[in-house]
Amino acid sequence: MTATDNAIYISDKAKQKVISLMTDAGVAGDPTYFLRVSVVGGGCSGLSYKMDFDNETKPMDQVFEDKGVKIVTDLKSFLYLVNTELEFSDGLNGKGFYFNNPNASRSCGCGESFAV
Repeated sequence: MTATDNAIYISDKAKQKVISLMTDAGVAGDPTYFLRVSVVGGGCSGLSYKMDFDNETKPMDQVFEDKGVKIVTDLKSFLYLVNTELEFSDGLNGKGFYFNNPNASRSCGCGESFAV
């Protein structure tokens, strides 16, 4: 991944999983739906990631598209997520989405929270 324009990116494996989950949720064919990512307070390192499908943008939302996946985040979260890549692992050491975040100074053992 070469971060060139302050965006949020998605790996090929994460894209496949997002499309699969959107299909399961019945929203894959609906162009109004997108992946919303955000940062919320909490977790063992102070900040946690949150992901959801949404179809309503808010006035301060930042909208990105990578590999055909529309990714939306609020402005406050984007300050923490700039140039982050959403990844997916199905290996033995843990299954699920994780964020490859160059802004995080440390993360917890479970990989679900971080600090800057």
